[in-house]
Amino acid sequence: MNTRRQPDQALPVVTSAVGKKYRRGWALRETTLVIPRNRVVALVGPNGAGKSTLMGLITGLLRPTTGGITVFGDHPTGKGLHPAVSYLAQQKPLYQHFTVTETLTFGARTNPTWDQGYAEHLVAQAGVPMGAKVGTLSGGQRTRVSLALALGKRPKLLLLDEPLAELDPLARETVLRALITEARDQHITVVLSSHVLAELEGVCDHLVLLHNGRILLAGDVRDLSASGVPLGQLALDRMRAAAQEEAA
Repeated sequence: MNTRRQPDQALPVVTSAVGKKYRRGWALRETTLVIPRNRVVALVGPNGAGKSTLMGLITGLLRPTTGGITVFGDHPTGKGLHPAVSYLAQQKPLYQHFTVTETLTFGARTNPTWDQGYAEHLVAQAGVPMGAKVGTLSGGQRTRVSLALALGKRPKLLLLDEPLAELDPLARETVLRALITEARDQHITVVLSSHVLAELEGVCDHLVLLHNGRILLAGDVRDLSASGVPLGQLALDRMRAAAQEEAA
């Protein structure tokens, strides 16, 4: 019997004291976390904080050293993404010699839940020519095509690991605004990794702050910022306090 739970019947991500150790040491330690449904989650922290490691555990590309993790109620197997999850890394998986049309065709061949009409709509909305080769597109256009590939799968959870890093400020704002609109409209939980909280303030409604492989702060933005302290300042204060404790 197939006991896999439907994505709308379980939380997107739940971790219990999960940790990941490499030869060089611990990248993530004793991380207990719940990512709720229908949120735009800012996963932030300095370089080396453990953000990419946490995403690797969610995708199943990495296996935990300690603890456990579930994605929509299932344990990642390492044999591929959960069918309700899409993942987009900074190094976008695009073939430079493919046209945009050929890129979407490839998406259709590799994703059983593919929605061709929706993917084409996202590309057209961004004003990207379908006949253009990927290698001739601007950074912003390539990012929009990559997002169309990720969203065309119709995921319930979208993981984005520093996807805007190569874009100029105007392009980042445009892409981020389009992404958040789609997430809200399609009821997609988004986990957006960045080491720059400022660019995510005002668009995220949930925050996970990592520092040296540990969670310093996690929760809904309206609760965390209820005291009136700006979210960026609150995160910076927590990281400073953690650094002082480590130095003591």
